[in-house]
Amino acid sequence: MQKLLDHINLPSDLRQLNQNQLPQLARELRDFIINVVATKEGHLGASLGVIELTLALHYVFNTPEDLLVWDVGHQAYGHKIITGRKERFHTNRQLDGISGFPKRDESTYDTFGVGHSSTSISAALGMAIASQLKGENKHHIAVIGDASIASGMAFEGLNHAGVTAANLLVILNDNAIGIDPSVGALKQYLTNVKKGKEKQDNIFEALNFDYTGPINGHDLPALITELERLKHVKGPKFLHVITTKGKGLKQAEDDQVKYHAPGKFDAKTGDLFPKETIEQAPKFQDVFGHTIVELAKVNKHIIGITPAMPTGSSLKFMMAELPKRAFDVGIAEQHAVTLAAGMATQGLIPFCNIYSTFLQRAYDQVIHDVALQNLPVIFCLDRAGLVGEDGATHHGVFDLAYLRCIPNMIIFAPRNEIELRNIMFTAQLEIAQPIAIRYPRGRGRIINWKQPFTKIEIGKGLRIKKGTEIAVLSIGTIAYNVEEAISISEFGELISHYDMRFVKPLDDLLLHSVFTTYKEIVTLEDGVISGGFGSAILEFASKHKYKTPITNLGVPDNFVEQASVKQQHQSVKIDADNLSMLFKSIILRLS
Repeated sequence: MQKLLDHINLPSDLRQLNQNQLPQLARELRDFIINVVATKEGHLGASLGVIELTLALHYVFNTPEDLLVWDVGHQAYGHKIITGRKERFHTNRQLDGISGFPKRDESTYDTFGVGHSSTSISAALGMAIASQLKGENKHHIAVIGDASIASGMAFEGLNHAGVTAANLLVILNDNAIGIDPSVGALKQYLTNVKKGKEKQDNIFEALNFDYTGPINGHDLPALITELERLKHVKGPKFLHVITTKGKGLKQAEDDQVKYHAPGKFDAKTGDLFPKETIEQAPKFQDVFGHTIVELAKVNKHIIGITPAMPTGSSLKFMMAELPKRAFDVGIAEQHAVTLAAGMATQGLIPFCNIYSTFLQRAYDQVIHDVALQNLPVIFCLDRAGLVGEDGATHHGVFDLAYLRCIPNMIIFAPRNEIELRNIMFTAQLEIAQPIAIRYPRGRGRIINWKQPFTKIEIGKGLRIKKGTEIAVLSIGTIAYNVEEAISISEFGELISHYDMRFVKPLDDLLLHSVFTTYKEIVTLEDGVISGGFGSAILEFASKHKYKTPITNLGVPDNFVEQASVKQQHQSVKIDADNLSMLFKSIILRLS
């Protein structure tokens, strides 16, 4: 049988097919995604679950003239393949390849750039209102998942859309799971709708949407028929579609959490390749997850909170062992922060675990609800720094800069797993103000990490290595790059290395010693240079009128695209080789 996908390069090609050919194309598209992701890695389950919906949307609507907005973008692989990127799909999430998420400058079919959740309704509504104002006759479609629609921003968009006459179609892709299973009262409501228990007071109809569904999201004829009908319905419309995440790959259907982004696997069997059996250092998220359980068993006031990331943050360990004191609040970062603040007013000790990039969504709550009231909320910021293949939307590179300016905030970056354990121990024991602890994605380097707890003195840095000419001041795990650079440098004995540990408060006593001892200073961080750790050192030097030359290294004033973390470090010149060359140039200049 001739492969249909070989001849589908754009949606205009798709529309030349007969409807009865689409199921074959759906099978081929699934196989194509499975075969590529099996070797190249990426997000799998979400895209497999919307193959029929993707084909139906591009078959019925005149994209890109009609505007299609995907929420988050985990599910957009099929969309990318049939919109001109099939031949490049093998470069997905790689250096100089295509992005893992919809991206406006990559294709006219990517009408809105995404990566974080719950933005599609607001964006598509904005497009629909713009079309009205310009007198254009276009369709505007927002596809959003059941986990994402529970977010406050999605409800804000629904609330506004319901009082407009905008030509907006919201499609709820309801598979009862995001990255982890969906939670909350809205999930139960949608479950009742699916079971036929909610015949009255439909929440979406109450918001003035023309509601249809639920319908089977894998039934192509039903999808196409309903989408054709909805094209002729005026005003805001809502289509409830039931899908299965991982559809077409049994293992992905059976274990939807693991196969959200499974890593490499056997494309024929679906089985994951076994992990290396050699003993490895733990992931930082697991150090957090096991340590909070250890602490919470002793301190009954400790609470764990995560916005929809119990697996990614490893709060799942506490949810399993101490379920009444660990909360997944869904995709609701603002709520997570203020919930923690409320708990802190009553003497509880909340560990609020949020990916660094997602805390950006709750910035006002950090300032207004936590710091202004000087409440002892412990923010554990996972995925800090450059995070690799997820790219610009997911890097945690702004946290040091956006948190440093907030009064009452302590900011700590552990150099290794042991320091992460010890600062968590210290924070719950004796810190009476907000603290942010930021740590990277991936593994550390210490296998024997579960050492007895030791208190960390707040605001105190450490000298890692003594030299004579230049001082390198680093923050967090980027210290490993410094250590490697010194080890390969022919001038290693001339370089001192300090792990400052705290961006706020700075170790003033140590800094005075550094500025009066060395001829030149280099600061290094895996965050933005503008306003970050290096800026704090410059401010210290200015305040105390030191004239020592300072070089700030970190992420420059541009967004860093997808690649491996090592490649990203190289691209911004904070890898060991580039650091070594810089040290050499400074020392030669000083001599």
